[in-house]
Amino acid sequence: MSPWIIVLLIGVYFLVLIGISFLTGKDDSNAAFFVGKRQSPWYVVSFGMIGASLSGVTFISVPGWVATSQFSYMQMVLGYLLGYIVIAFVLLPLYYRMNLTSIYSFLEQRFGNSSYKTGATYFLISRTIGASFRLYLVAMVLQLAVFEPLGIQVHFAVPVILTVLLIWIYTFRSGIKTIIWTDTLQTLFMLLAVIITVIMIGSNLNWGIGELIEKVAASGYSKVWFFEDINDKRFFWKQFLAGAFITITMTGLDQDMMQKNLSCKTVGESQKNMLWFAAVLVFVNLLFLGLGALLYLFAEVKGIPIPTKGDELFPMLAVGGYLGIGVTIFFVLGLIAAAYSSADSALTALTTSFCVDFLGFEKKEISNQKQVRRWVHIGFSALLIIVILIFNALTDKSVIDELFTIAGYTYGPLLGMFAFGIFHQKAVKGIWVPMVCVLAPVACYFLKEYSPQLFSGYQIGFELLIINGALTYLGFWGISKKQA
Repeated sequence: MSPWIIVLLIGVYFLVLIGISFLTGKDDSNAAFFVGKRQSPWYVVSFGMIGASLSGVTFISVPGWVATSQFSYMQMVLGYLLGYIVIAFVLLPLYYRMNLTSIYSFLEQRFGNSSYKTGATYFLISRTIGASFRLYLVAMVLQLAVFEPLGIQVHFAVPVILTVLLIWIYTFRSGIKTIIWTDTLQTLFMLLAVIITVIMIGSNLNWGIGELIEKVAASGYSKVWFFEDINDKRFFWKQFLAGAFITITMTGLDQDMMQKNLSCKTVGESQKNMLWFAAVLVFVNLLFLGLGALLYLFAEVKGIPIPTKGDELFPMLAVGGYLGIGVTIFFVLGLIAAAYSSADSALTALTTSFCVDFLGFEKKEISNQKQVRRWVHIGFSALLIIVILIFNALTDKSVIDELFTIAGYTYGPLLGMFAFGIFHQKAVKGIWVPMVCVLAPVACYFLKEYSPQLFSGYQIGFELLIINGALTYLGFWGISKKQA
């Protein structure tokens, strides 16, 4: 497929997003930017959140992950279900009852300013890294599908800057009010891309739907359950519990994902959104894993060399013309949709958190608030570019593996802080708060690095998040006893 056609597709796609931004962005107020004036239809939020939750990491990295992890990821997905139930019936009622714009305001009311700023800082770090990982994949595909085929020798920074710039263009006016609707379109394209790819693989190999399912089930990629070895990173209870806590933290304690839920009219509608979204997400993740197995089977049957990086398999087959122009078109649209549906809301959430949590937009009058908000928006756009380039220079691992590992370090303190705030009435204040939130991840790093030696071969995996949260919780408990 001509790279110029890909450029045209990207151009048309973003013209549509900018058009949506124009229609929804007539209200440029902070209330519209931060929480959509709490007027978003729950079913629109629910469908759009599928794309925001999955992102470009799921779109590319989950299929590529199948070779080394098989279908063990479904164990985490089932854990997600438990996490979403906790969010729906514990966290959402709390946030609505307190009428929060930034969910980290809860920490201020419970513990004071030190905990509040610490929690908000950890969110900024967590979401900046997460959004950067997702946008890295888009920039990588732009490099492979556009610049290299055109023979244009550019630094990786060029596609990175273009990627972030396009987000800024359609989100700078009305933020979350616009994103609620653009996410819906993006989710649709992402799911269409997967379904059409599966159909075309079947067509190329002369396999019907039934045979596709049989081939995946009979392959070495489809093993879901891992109960045999507790030292294995794929051990069921490690992944199931990690999935539950990853959801509670990366969704329920994350301003990005909660900002969408808080834009619903009532807590009941927000809960309805969360539960429907959780149910659909199980099926969608299974579809992505099935796609991964089919991509590897297709490459094996056709004698196509499999790239060293699993993340490159889907882009290589789709953009390389192995599955026809239709797959290439929808892959490009699906990838952009998947990545941007997560990253655009992340940029808005980062802006919201900084304006509310650090600049105090809701507590004091600041002249030219809109102008300040826009400069904050630009500042975080530049920060994302820098972090993407650092990630590109430092790692060659699967993005989803890196994402969940880093989440264990950055979201753990948030988990411990919120858990202590919900289950205990005692206040924790002072310099000890940030100290605990720094020491807990540091302790987790050494535990993870030396866990085989310390625990007779046991290797800490994604349950690192739970350990980190528990250490933070215990630290807060100890401080509360000392300050009592």
